[in-house]
Amino acid sequence: MSLLVIGSVAFDAIDTPFGSTGKIVGGAASFISLSAAMLHNQVGLVAVVGDDFDFNFIDSLKQRGVNVDGLQVKDGEKSFFWHGKYHMDMNSRDTLVTELNVLGSFDPIIPESWQQPDYVMLGNLSPQVQLTTLSRLTRRPKLVVMDTMNFWMDIAMDELKQVLQKVDVLAINDEEARQLSGEHSLVKAAKKIQAMGPSTLIIKKGEHGALLFGEEQIFFCPALPLEDVFDPTGAGDTFAGGFIGYMARSGSNRFQDMKKALLYASCMASFCVEKFGTERLQEISMDDVNNRLEEFNKLIRVD
Repeated sequence: MSLLVIGSVAFDAIDTPFGSTGKIVGGAASFISLSAAMLHNQVGLVAVVGDDFDFNFIDSLKQRGVNVDGLQVKDGEKSFFWHGKYHMDMNSRDTLVTELNVLGSFDPIIPESWQQPDYVMLGNLSPQVQLTTLSRLTRRPKLVVMDTMNFWMDIAMDELKQVLQKVDVLAINDEEARQLSGEHSLVKAAKKIQAMGPSTLIIKKGEHGALLFGEEQIFFCPALPLEDVFDPTGAGDTFAGGFIGYMARSGSNRFQDMKKALLYASCMASFCVEKFGTERLQEISMDDVNNRLEEFNKLIRVD
């Protein structure tokens, strides 16, 4: 089952109470692809970078089995760059610098061999780019999962609602769910958002886990309590990659399998925050994943 990932491959600079990174690899699709490829072996990437990018990272994606035929490299241009500073609670942050660069004019060109994917993960990009991506597929995927953020709700709500009508699963955090729906109760918010198009909604609550809303069904998955959290950047994208990676591996679009996928999603996100950027995701093995899944099982098991 083929899985197409579209999103940003970029540079980040991270300041946290535990240190600063300088410029490192980031971007939604970077985290999604690494996470998904850990669980599934047919992952294709559509993204854009400038010729200033760290192409050793692209080699590491290839080594993980990610197909990068859809990665555009713009000569003489710079890659997307974001610089953020986290507060002591590691949940809130300030954006210091955002430079769109090549992402400002990104036209998603999908290689012919990837125009009929079974699964699609639309990373956090403009709704127009997400719509363009779906319009260029020559067959309806089995499952389309989408991420977005409050920025697009502020400036492109009409286009965002168009995309929502075309996706199966929306993954957003609790603040975004409340803004999109206008409801404080997450149960009421889920019903309103599902009425906009996606039959399934994932509401991420950071260190407090995630909720999965289906048709008349709700499932909760906790986050693994960790001694150290160094960098939450990309955790939500890693979560999404774990979710869609497991679903593609299972070949399913059933709610029952989504419950299992949510566990894998939380598992993968727990690795991401242990080091800065993509570093931790690049060094883990499937043995590490399986051992951590057992930790999750102990956390939620009732004998």
